[in-house]
Amino acid sequence: MASPLYHPCHQSSSLENIIDFSPEPPLETELRDHASRRLHRICEHFDTGIPQGDFSRPRLIRYTYTYSLSQESRDYFLRSFFQAVDLRIGENELVNFEDIRSKFFDFGEYLFNNFFLPVKASANKTPQPSPALHSAVRGAQGQGGQQYVGTGSRLSTLRRDCLIRDRHRCVISRKFDFAEAEERLNTLGRAQDDEGNLLENDPDDPEYLEVAHILPHSLTKLNRRGELDHSKQSALAILNMFDVGAAELIQGPEIDRPRNAITLTPFLHRSFSNFQVYFEHVPDGDHTYTIKTFHSEYLFRRAAFPVTRELYLTPERTIEPPSRRLLAIHCAIAHILHLSAAGDYIDKMYRDMEEKGVQADGSTPLGRFVSLAISEQSSSVCT
Repeated sequence: MASPLYHPCHQSSSLENIIDFSPEPPLETELRDHASRRLHRICEHFDTGIPQGDFSRPRLIRYTYTYSLSQESRDYFLRSFFQAVDLRIGENELVNFEDIRSKFFDFGEYLFNNFFLPVKASANKTPQPSPALHSAVRGAQGQGGQQYVGTGSRLSTLRRDCLIRDRHRCVISRKFDFAEAEERLNTLGRAQDDEGNLLENDPDDPEYLEVAHILPHSLTKLNRRGELDHSKQSALAILNMFDVGAAELIQGPEIDRPRNAITLTPFLHRSFSNFQVYFEHVPDGDHTYTIKTFHSEYLFRRAAFPVTRELYLTPERTIEPPSRRLLAIHCAIAHILHLSAAGDYIDKMYRDMEEKGVQADGSTPLGRFVSLAISEQSSSVCT
């Protein structure tokens, strides 16, 4: 049976108070195991595969729970889920699946609309400001006030710090930054990397590099009043389902710290931001990751995936390394979007809107675009 139709207003009003992260004691082991088994049984009952042209809400729910990174986060997810479907978390009675059907699918829609859709849709390329000129011009125009928090000088500093920390190389391909190579050639008469090796001996030509946020910059974009709107607050609350306390790592100016950014080529930046490339931490390696992709092998035959890289550190760690927690959350989101087909669904939504516009037959999921557009518009002055 198809999932219920999308009703954004009804969903928001009925579910936004359920995602509550007030401090609560952990679930007892027996209760947690029981609740986890019930959650999986309910998801399996409603899981009829990936609907054509759609995504699987049961899999979105199941894998969001599966990929939670801490026991505390999984406890919060279980509490939220059973409140959402109006079941007592510890009861042993048989579930009347028809009674909870609409609530179950509403919960999947809530996760999709308040987290996965905006995270995927807003994970476009991080702004790449020029370091000094950008801030000077905006300051001269009287545009340096609080409403522009998150851009300008802070992003310029972030780009500078990431390039220094990552030795002016893409952390995946190891290609050297073209702009830096050109500057060194013009200034010194030769182009050497940060370790003194001639770039002419590099296996690959230099390429313009960019700074990429691990979790998207727009997650904490403020509205016209300098506040987080409800959609952003919901997204940060759901983020805690992956790792409780992780939202504090990216709130306010924290979003633009080097721990939430890496240096990439433009192509890898786009793939990483679209959750098609992800980092898996290698056990026993402090800053070593195996980097993998969901891109088709047919399209990626000459790319070195998977590839294992040890991330560079600065002497005495004067610039913080990429956060293992944030890279793990990015990896979890990538897998959930892939396994539930929600990522493909969002990509198709945007392609259809760009190619066909809004269709008169009602096939365009207009409600999703409207709610997303309103959220982005309310934050546009603060970008």
